[in-house]
Amino acid sequence: MKSVHFGAGNIGRGFIGKLLADAGIAVTFADVDEQVVSLLKSLNTYNVKVVGSECKTEVVSGVSAINSTSDELVTVLSETDLITTAVGPNVLVIIAKTIAQSLALRFDTKNEAALNIIACENMIRGTTFLKKEVYKHLDEKYHEQTERLVGFVDSAVDRIVPPSESNDPLEVTVESFSEWIVDEQQFKGEIPVIDGMQKTDNLMAFIERKLFTLNTGHIMTAYLGALVGHKTVKEAIDDEAICAQVKQAMQESGEVLIKRYDFDRDSHSAYIEKIIGRFANPYLHDEIDRVGRQPIRKLGENDRLIKPLLGTIEYGIANDMLLKGIAAAFKYQNSDDPQAIELQTSLVSIGFIATLAKYTGLAPESDEAIKIEKLYLAMD
Repeated sequence: MKSVHFGAGNIGRGFIGKLLADAGIAVTFADVDEQVVSLLKSLNTYNVKVVGSECKTEVVSGVSAINSTSDELVTVLSETDLITTAVGPNVLVIIAKTIAQSLALRFDTKNEAALNIIACENMIRGTTFLKKEVYKHLDEKYHEQTERLVGFVDSAVDRIVPPSESNDPLEVTVESFSEWIVDEQQFKGEIPVIDGMQKTDNLMAFIERKLFTLNTGHIMTAYLGALVGHKTVKEAIDDEAICAQVKQAMQESGEVLIKRYDFDRDSHSAYIEKIIGRFANPYLHDEIDRVGRQPIRKLGENDRLIKPLLGTIEYGIANDMLLKGIAAAFKYQNSDDPQAIELQTSLVSIGFIATLAKYTGLAPESDEAIKIEKLYLAMD
């Protein structure tokens, strides 16, 4: 079985690409980083440092790479069995045209084999989003074949992959925990057997469990940690006061999951404790500025802070700590992050309430907006 994985960065090499290669699938990475592409093409192998209760190095082999801008990529894509991505939502829009061109070539050359496409991104229904973008570039005459032969499979992914501290440009550091859950109802043809890829017919429950727990807790740790000058996630979560607040926020969002999906309370409490333990992993030097970057995206109504807050409003659940985390997001400053700069500029030019409404969609006159403003002002 052949696959093409868009994105040869840390997540691509350390998570999805590794699982595919470990399953015996031939992996070709597509990326614009010419150094990484050249090394993967010449060496066909790289190391992954897996850190948990212990630290070990695993070797990934049998891989290759191609530059994403190469004319040959369309041909390679037209002949593959599986396409995966780990590039970020903004880049999905860019690669959609290339995927559309490959589908046209695939069908013009009478290739009727099933193809599955899985966007492994930190977004809800990322593959469904990618499908819409692909169709913008795909001639209508190919739509019937695409619907019949191409599975656009949504997924939820969870693995902390901090920047590697190795001098080896291909080595990646990952935590031992990983979770890749796919919607089994969306595949075309036979579902590939990949150890570490879990199938479900209720993907949204897992998507929101990860978003409301890992992502919410991670960003809360970063923004609350930044307020008191911590530099890494571990430093912040080791701060007892911050740890207690992060845990409370995840309990608030967890109540939404329990109401919405009938999650077992004890099991979810154990899941929260596992997440906190992951943040405290001594081998993961995860910088707060890496986790906290792009605050505008993370304040979106379908993302890790506002979406669980809306759930607490829907079910009438306490949300004091989620409100504090949102207020802390507006305090986040990073001169190297265009979104952080834009957010701070907006606060100066139009004020807090208008900025809050602009980026979160919360009504300016709502009780939540008023509470968030009070919390924000109290942080001065």
